[in-house]
Parts: sequence; structure tokens; C-alpha cells
Amino acid sequence: MEILESINWAIIAPIVIIQLILMAVAIIDLVKIEKANGPKWVWALVILFINLLGPIIYFIFGRRS
Repeated sequence: MEILESINWAIIAPIVIIQLILMAVAIIDLVKIEKANGPKWVWALVILFINLLGPIIYFIFGRRS
């Protein structure tokens, strides 16, 4: 049983770390930019509540060129 728990953490920990880094970078970017495609508060909710894909969706669709 201990082996299964360590394998689970070995898989989950990097995904959680990547998610947290993406969220932090996306929120910082959202705060710094002047305008986004749509209301900033909506993008903040997308970044925070759509796990792992929220920040990616923001970087693809939320930023203005």
C-alpha cells in the first residue's frame, strides 16, 4: 500500500506544481495588462476555477494582441 501512495504522489505533485505556476503567471499577467478580451474578473474566475486548462485558455483567448 505504501508503494501505491508514493507512486500517486510522484504523479500528482508535478501536475500540482505546474498548475500553481501557470495560475500565478496568468494572474500576474492579467493584473499587469491594460485590457483583456472581456472583463478581467471573468478571466480571473476562469484562471482560478478551471484547473490546469484555465490559465492556458486565458493565454490563448484572453490576451489582446
